Amino acid sequence: MVMGSFLFLITTLLSLLASFAVADGNKTLGVTYDGRSLIINGKREILFSGSIHYTRSTPDMWPDLIQKAKRGGLNVIQTYVFWNIHEPVQGQIHYLGNVINGMNFNAQYNFQGQYDLVKFIKMIGEHGMYASLRLGPFIQAEWNHGGLPYWLREVQNITFRSDNEPFKYHMKKYVTMIIKKMKNEKLFASQGGPIILVQIENEYSTIQLAYREKGNKYVQWTGNLAVGMNIGVPWVMCKQKDAPDPIINTCNGRYCGDTFTGPNKPNKPSLWTENWTAQFRVYGDPPSQRSVEDLAFSTARFISRNGTLINYYMVGSSFDSFLEPKWGHLKDLHRALKLCKKALLWGYPSVKKLGQDLEAIVYEGHGACAAFLSNNSTYMAKTISFRGRNYYLPSKSISILPDCQTVVYNTQTIVSQHNSRNFVPSVVANKRLSWDWEMYTESIPTFEQLENKATNPLELFNLTKDTTDYAWYSMIITLGRGDLPMRANASPVLIVASLGHALVAFVNGEYVGNGHGSHLDKTFVFRKPIKLKEGPNHIQILGSVVGFPDSGAYMEKRFAGPHRVEILGLNTGTLELTKNRWAHQVGLYGEEAKIFTLGGLNKVKWTKIEGKRPALTWFKTHFDAPEGNHPIAIQMNRMGKGMIWINGQSIGRYWISYLSPLGQPTQSEYHIPRSYLKPTGNLMVILEEEEEARPEEIKFVVVDRDTICSYISDIHPPPVQSWGSKNNVSEYTANNRKASAVLTCPDFKVITNVQFASYGDSIGICGGYQYGNCNAQATKEVVERFCLGKHTCQIPFEKELLIRNWDPCPNVKKSLAVQFIDR
Repeated sequence: MVMGSFLFLITTLLSLLASFAVADGNKTLGVTYDGRSLIINGKREILFSGSIHYTRSTPDMWPDLIQKAKRGGLNVIQTYVFWNIHEPVQGQIHYLGNVINGMNFNAQYNFQGQYDLVKFIKMIGEHGMYASLRLGPFIQAEWNHGGLPYWLREVQNITFRSDNEPFKYHMKKYVTMIIKKMKNEKLFASQGGPIILVQIENEYSTIQLAYREKGNKYVQWTGNLAVGMNIGVPWVMCKQKDAPDPIINTCNGRYCGDTFTGPNKPNKPSLWTENWTAQFRVYGDPPSQRSVEDLAFSTARFISRNGTLINYYMVGSSFDSFLEPKWGHLKDLHRALKLCKKALLWGYPSVKKLGQDLEAIVYEGHGACAAFLSNNSTYMAKTISFRGRNYYLPSKSISILPDCQTVVYNTQTIVSQHNSRNFVPSVVANKRLSWDWEMYTESIPTFEQLENKATNPLELFNLTKDTTDYAWYSMIITLGRGDLPMRANASPVLIVASLGHALVAFVNGEYVGNGHGSHLDKTFVFRKPIKLKEGPNHIQILGSVVGFPDSGAYMEKRFAGPHRVEILGLNTGTLELTKNRWAHQVGLYGEEAKIFTLGGLNKVKWTKIEGKRPALTWFKTHFDAPEGNHPIAIQMNRMGKGMIWINGQSIGRYWISYLSPLGQPTQSEYHIPRSYLKPTGNLMVILEEEEEARPEEIKFVVVDRDTICSYISDIHPPPVQSWGSKNNVSEYTANNRKASAVLTCPDFKVITNVQFASYGDSIGICGGYQYGNCNAQATKEVVERFCLGKHTCQIPFEKELLIRNWDPCPNVKKSLAVQFIDR
């Protein structure tokens, strides 16, 4: 956000508050706001939020995820609400009375198990945290159909997310139902509950122009719908500059401190609803990460430029111990920013340029002062002078001074510990995997066996209706001897042009091959040589989708599946098959019979794996739960594409054969919630679409972070925990103001092995440190004395302590690197 966009603060601190509160005797509950921040129960707040989607984890995982978020310095949990989960089948509405805006709800909604929104919100409150609810109803969220239920596509004359009466009717019904549910449970802050913020719609401005004036009208209608719900807390719209009053427009992105031009009215606060912690992957993507240094820089920059709420999107999708140093470095950042709270919320901002790419932002007043010293150069560290003192700023970093004098945190220098994720094969779970496999191969249906006939291939989304990924397409062609190629080495070619997403082709029941599009371009053309015979030939295509589209304009008009089929290379020329008689079947027999469950397992004949493994083969085995309490994953080595079920519960699709540009699968490990498992005799069933899969190579692994590390140099500040706050003014509380390495083992373990310890010029990262040309020999002994056998240890960064009176390389600038194993 440009600086001019927050200078209004000086003149608006006492402006009329936008009020969303209700009275409860003499006590005011709820949430208001002004141009500086949200005001909760009468107090301005700086809010650090994290996205945890209840549908993406199991109820037994929620407490741990919420607790980790809170321990990391967050005070808000944000979640979307998923319409297609809660109303997968269209509800029936009968106008029998003025129950909710004239609607009487008789629909059966799904709020069971991991879809129990009320339980999740209550749990957030029980942990002493606030909740931010993103209703949508379109949410994107990297979620199937952007959260919209399939049945909306079948509503006559509907246009999604526009000034369209059918869509608005169903949207209003859904939003009203969710709001009523929250009100009935007293979950809004105005009722004493944890919900302090609610979002309507989602990033609508990215498609608004596609709908012209109907898009503008839809924004206004949506705003009126939201405000009319009278929930007693503010509403927001993300990435929506024209959000109607009193709705707050918010920012999504990586660098909202620079890209956000500010709210559309001076009495609204600057809020950041999505700070992307990583780039989500789709099949075919190489791995990508966002460094914690960059994430911390963006957060500190936004807060320094008038921001008072920031949400990390996501935080609840790492199913193991704390991801370090991301968790710890951000925890330190949140603590440092909270030390600046009084100055940030009540002080007056000023900006001073200190040179190219250098600036100081100061908040001062009401007995408090906080400064943010920023070096925006990507390549060069610099030393600056500020208020009579010199400060060293690493490249692309911000130093935080809660007293305008002392650096307690720098976004680039990580004081918190690091760790390394280890995938350890499970001895218990893998005992039977190499030999105890059985298989069942799907029959390839012929034209006569399929009932749904049409004159051309039917559209795939409309066929499957989001009940399965799969649908069969089958037709017959009859060829004479003169139609077939005369040369033995000449083969006709089957061509299938598809709108997406993938297919497996057979001719006369024999596997021909598979093809697929990509996330960016769903369309593709399948070309493979085939063997044909004189007489009738069966062309059999299994079309498949990889979810419904999750974003964009006119989603209801997106299509998938084969749309042109032909055979080249016949003596009689190209044979066009599209306009012919086609038969269809939705889903596979194994799905219909639920052979992935104990109840359906015996509906087919399973055989031991021997010889060839055809395409469309189901594999099953049994295993015992892995040892310990660590999270569990399955490595799908030597498999192709398909789905996995554990004790009848789907854990989703896998796609190992789709390699990224780096020559590796986008994802090889797939999480299995421990709540899905029994101690012994667990059933695993796998559907494999491709030929020659090798389930014997699959491995169960337990995921630990028992390798912990620290890296400290003389430019690192002391731990931010050394500081406290008295009367909302920051002060130093520790005796020693020097940097130190502080490490804590996960899960109450203790340090059992010092794998690496160097005071010198070591190189590498946690899990792979290496000695450089300089190393003080006494370092390891010193570190062992401080840390072996302890759950937590602190190693002072003191030269004389670490070299034991002998410096092997006095002219070398040194750092301390340590790596431990805990058990």
